[in-house]
Amino acid sequence: MSCSECRTVLVTGGAGFIGSHLISALAERFPHWRIINIDNLQRCSSLKNLRCVEGNSVYTFIPGDVCDPLFINHVFSLENIDVVFHCAAETHVESSFLRPSRFMRVNVDGTGVLIRAALQARVQRFIYISTDEVYGHSLDQPFDERSPQRPTNPYSASKAAAENIVMSYWIQHKFPAVITRSSNVYGPRQYHEKVIPRFLSLIQQEQKCTIQGSGLQSRHFLYVSDVTDAFLTVMEKGILGEIYNIGSSFEIPIIQLARELVKMKVKNISCEALEDWMEFVEDRPVTELRYPMRSEKLHRLGWRPKVTWKEGIRRTIKWYEENPNYWPLISENQESSPESCDQTPSHSVPFQVR
Repeated sequence: MSCSECRTVLVTGGAGFIGSHLISALAERFPHWRIINIDNLQRCSSLKNLRCVEGNSVYTFIPGDVCDPLFINHVFSLENIDVVFHCAAETHVESSFLRPSRFMRVNVDGTGVLIRAALQARVQRFIYISTDEVYGHSLDQPFDERSPQRPTNPYSASKAAAENIVMSYWIQHKFPAVITRSSNVYGPRQYHEKVIPRFLSLIQQEQKCTIQGSGLQSRHFLYVSDVTDAFLTVMEKGILGEIYNIGSSFEIPIIQLARELVKMKVKNISCEALEDWMEFVEDRPVTELRYPMRSEKLHRLGWRPKVTWKEGIRRTIKWYEENPNYWPLISENQESSPESCDQTPSHSVPFQVR
């Protein structure tokens, strides 16, 4: 698609971590494009994430729920939307075991509502933001885009089902859809149910990093600006009806991640004292050890990750140090629910690795 013309872009879940960074990237790269953000401002979302575009005449925030067809149809009838980035989703794996029906409603039904309205409105491109978790886990061979879906929890099952809805519209209607699947994303402003900000918050309060199982499960991490660059690359150059992995070569076991963060945050700590900052807790019923992915397909479009782990984690730690009260601190006295920003006591739900 040509990106020289003025366009209107709809981002769902734009007040969340990834969605807000995407909106910032769109506003910077395409200053004359209109950007519409739909978000219902539940847990993990905040309009504070969008301070960089506050007052920008091309940016509009519309509070609402992607599962509400009357609301979504009304938005599409009023706005001449060209491009959709569908980021809105329930993402916390632990909560998906407790409330699977909510994950199916938001992630599957919400995607159906949105794509039906987008089809009727004849949008030029619909980019569905999915996850590496739809592959299941692998001990050896990395996944490419042709690998089968083998989700192992309600969250990943809901994302796989939503992908299938999107692809069915491509097959039946030649609906201009593209799907992305990314590795774990980290960076400033991430809510601390996710593993990196959670560990940083616990260390800040001189509490132990709670680690599920052995801690030998490992994850590939991508800095958030590299992920938004990948989204914009797919928007500009991606082939309709295709899936693109957004992978990282940087992989680290969770126990080693905890050690590295402690060493960065606690001055002059000895190797022996590191273990005093770890607390091992009960593992999930199903533990996904690795999600290795091949991203050559996206590389052929010209995308490569630019931010090294060393630089990305430095920026991330610096942001959390400068914004210690941005999100509520983790407290042993707080109760948790998937609909609130309250945090579960650290011994109960240790963190979200994905």
